Amino acid sequence: MPKYAGQTRILAAVDCIIFGFDGENLQILLMKRGLEPEKNKWSLIGGFLAKSESLEQAASRVLKKFTGIEGLYMHQLQTFSAPERDPLERTISTAFTTLIDIHQYEKQIIKDYHAEWFRLGKKPRLIFDHDSMLKMAQQELRYQAASHPILFELLPARFTIPQLQNLYEGVYETHFDDRNFSRKVLSTELLIKLRDKDKSGSKKGAFYYKLNMKKYKAGFRSFMNFIPNTGRSAF
Repeated sequence: MPKYAGQTRILAAVDCIIFGFDGENLQILLMKRGLEPEKNKWSLIGGFLAKSESLEQAASRVLKKFTGIEGLYMHQLQTFSAPERDPLERTISTAFTTLIDIHQYEKQIIKDYHAEWFRLGKKPRLIFDHDSMLKMAQQELRYQAASHPILFELLPARFTIPQLQNLYEGVYETHFDDRNFSRKVLSTELLIKLRDKDKSGSKKGAFYYKLNMKKYKAGFRSFMNFIPNTGRSAF
């Protein structure tokens, strides 16, 4: 079969930006790169596109190979195509994002590839343009969280208000007054109080709640009216 004449070879890759929440902190899953250039330095979970697969299939394959995690919905963020982004060879990469509750998948992270969770504020410098990818993913996460219930994918089925506050503070990189946050969240009537308490943090403990999905979908905007600067940021 004839090929396009005079065209330059360009590699295609995918990078998976995996946000996780452990009940206290928003984290990002990173791995040590296994090949040159930048071998043994920290990167997003990534790999090259195979000839027979789509970008979505490649992202799912890479995620399973390096973490053991499969079956997650992954949102396509953007393709990064700066000519010099990879110093070895011209490579374009499409970034995908996903959100997980760390405790659901902590046994599936494969140690062979040195995958490790880092708090967003304490992560190491990443290779190539991966820091820019992550920054854009954080901005998109804030935008999506302001209009969709995606952050609750990071929470267990039952959670405490302090856990919910920790999550939103991590996503928006801000601090909420504890009493005001609790009062405003409860005033939405979107949470259902359970009888059980989490007493891991104190003897008094904190009541568990679950989400009233019917009310949540109907009144989501009222839930977000105390979150600052939720509009989409310019990249």
